[in-house]
Amino acid sequence: MDFVFNLKKFSKLYDPSFLIKLVQAKMPFGKYKDRFVTDLPVHYLEWFQREGFPPGKLGQQLSTMYEIKTNGLEDILGPIKKKYRWNRLQ
Repeated sequence: MDFVFNLKKFSKLYDPSFLIKLVQAKMPFGKYKDRFVTDLPVHYLEWFQREGFPPGKLGQQLSTMYEIKTNGLEDILGPIKKKYRWNRLQ
């Protein structure tokens, strides 16, 4: 069976704007309040991994950043930051 990528079906399962929202998100509390989630240090994300991520959207964003950073994938965010982060700064 051939694999055919169905963008419409994929978009229903995954929010394509998630990474855009991720690079624009800021930490709402704690030691790193007002710092971009993508700029949080790994040790802070590791602490959340051990102690538990907060519920909801922020927890998803922190969990995603933990996976991105611990797997050495930060470079994938560079173009997204460059293109979309300025919108949040204005």
